[in-house]
Amino acid sequence: MVKRIIITGGCGFLGVHLARQLLKQKYEVTLLDLADLDAQDLIGKVKVIKCDVRDRNKVEKAIKDYEYVVHAAAALPILREKKIIFDVNIDGTKNVLDASLKNKIKRLVYISSTAVYGTPRHLPEKETNPLDPIGYYGESKVAGEKLCLEYVKKGLSVNILRPKSFLGPERLGVFELWFEAIYSGKGVFILGNGNNKYQLLAVSDVVDAIIKALESKTDGEIFNIGAKKFQTWNKDLGSVIKYAKSKSKIIKLPTFPSQILLGALEILNLSPIAAWHYKTMPVDSYIDIRKAEKLLNWRPKKSNEELLIESYDWYKKHRSEIINKVGTTHRVGWNFKILNLIKNIF
Repeated sequence: MVKRIIITGGCGFLGVHLARQLLKQKYEVTLLDLADLDAQDLIGKVKVIKCDVRDRNKVEKAIKDYEYVVHAAAALPILREKKIIFDVNIDGTKNVLDASLKNKIKRLVYISSTAVYGTPRHLPEKETNPLDPIGYYGESKVAGEKLCLEYVKKGLSVNILRPKSFLGPERLGVFELWFEAIYSGKGVFILGNGNNKYQLLAVSDVVDAIIKALESKTDGEIFNIGAKKFQTWNKDLGSVIKYAKSKSKIIKLPTFPSQILLGALEILNLSPIAAWHYKTMPVDSYIDIRKAEKLLNWRPKKSNEELLIESYDWYKKHRSEIINKVGTTHRVGWNFKILNLIKNIF
């Protein structure tokens, strides 16, 4: 029997990587998104439904006749506006859950975020730790998780994943700042002294976790997922600079003044760097992944160093195609506005 699955936000960075792996495992894949599918290798192999998760009727119609749902659609922090973020991430999530329950979906996997923990205070952060989200995005993910657990009580089979920031081939967004700096031999800016341990995650490991969360007998659970091996920013970014044989140097910015400046630029809409980025970057940030390892039999394969180098390699190879493309998703660069002027000086 062919397994039929629909991925909301499926034309985005995670959705594209997930679709590729699901096709290899003989799933019948449909992508639901407002954006167009630009991954050429998937065109003709997957079905694409143009749909906004905020449209209840269209979502219900779209999810009919599917067995599995991965709800990855989300408005990112770069969008700033509370109404948009809440409408997409909370109301949109409710629409997907309603439709999944009504259509008797076998399993839904909800993609949350470690943004629900806010600035880490209980290291390593465990699934049972208190939640203290930063900004509208973090708040919306907490609300989305609560909705999921409410629908579990109604009989819907749901697992929730809280991934660390993940990257890999085709990931741009905020990481483009570093990759371009390393490529150009310019300063690589970080907040703080760079000696804090910061856990990332490979998109290939996220995909593996999602599939295990879909197929596992475990139900109604929340799982942290992050890299098993990670170092400080100085060591991990330093490894990429060394690998690239770049003349770049890591430039360490004083934490508090930089956060004040970035906060002001965020308010004035002069930078896409959100509070979630500049408040967590200079502190130790890592989660406990033992629950996913035990209950899902999930094992992350790539270290921070490996996934950063893999992502940089892709950027270097495709730089000429993407250098002038900007948007508000992870598959395109962001308009860094005044930050572009600063980075060019260095």
